[in-house]
Amino acid sequence: MNKIAVIHIGWLTILSGSLFAQQDPYFSQYMNNPFIINPGYAGINDVVCLNATARQQWVGIKGAPNTTIFDGNAPVKPFGINSGVGVSVVSDNIGFNKNLGFNLAYSYKIDLKKGKLGLGINAGFFNDALKADKWITPQTTSSSEDNSIPGVSESAFGIDMGLGAYYKNDELYFGLSIAHLLQPKVKYQNTSTYLNRNYNMLAGYRFVLPNPLIEIRPSTYLTSDGKVVSLTLNTNVVYNKKFWGGVSYRTGDAIIAMLGIELFNGLKVGYSYDYTTTGLQHYNSGTHEITLAYCFNLKVEKTPQKYKSVRFL
Repeated sequence: MNKIAVIHIGWLTILSGSLFAQQDPYFSQYMNNPFIINPGYAGINDVVCLNATARQQWVGIKGAPNTTIFDGNAPVKPFGINSGVGVSVVSDNIGFNKNLGFNLAYSYKIDLKKGKLGLGINAGFFNDALKADKWITPQTTSSSEDNSIPGVSESAFGIDMGLGAYYKNDELYFGLSIAHLLQPKVKYQNTSTYLNRNYNMLAGYRFVLPNPLIEIRPSTYLTSDGKVVSLTLNTNVVYNKKFWGGVSYRTGDAIIAMLGIELFNGLKVGYSYDYTTTGLQHYNSGTHEITLAYCFNLKVEKTPQKYKSVRFL
């Protein structure tokens, strides 16, 4: 087996923690769409938001993580209860794993000290597919020659759920959430594993400078599965609420640059580039992430109607 093939299989196994272990994907632009991390965010801004995220990690390494997300959230008031709902579809591919997740979310919103608190829950399903042919190396003609490699492609299905609390006001936001709350088991023909419970914390603040057109927005994102801890520190500069750019550092992983623009009312585009700081930096050309978001208000202003009668002209 050549050196590059060893590296490819090695980092996949290390990332997983075991041959089939699961790990949630990272997102560099977490501050622009907390809903993908915390169901308590659903409807918190009283507008409808639709989002799409595409992330290609470690470009140049075969089988590197490739993640796509489509999600949306909106405020609702069933029976007069101040609430929010949301939906997300996640496609996360890494090596021989092809993962698909679907979740529905509900958040109960409470007015609290000049801000809003969302208490949320999400539930849905996941499908994890193993592609055995992805593990055939230059020195083997079939994956069945190695007992530690799946001989045939398999697919597993399970139920998933999570909880979250998210608070925000005009200056700050703070959120706590738990993903894979029940740690559902993933069963295959010859082996099984489970989705690790993930604990997440988000926090950010908005500083307005003497020039009101310029804002400084520091934030942090902490996530852990109980074994591995990842901390991201970020600072963004926002001009006129339409242009932004900043830098992040993810401990033990990457330095990140990002920028974005609001093209017109409600439509925003963001881009980030991760420069890997680990030993993998010699084998890839970085990570690219693109986000697209559109937020709008469903409330329609009623225009006064004038009626004319032929009797009174």
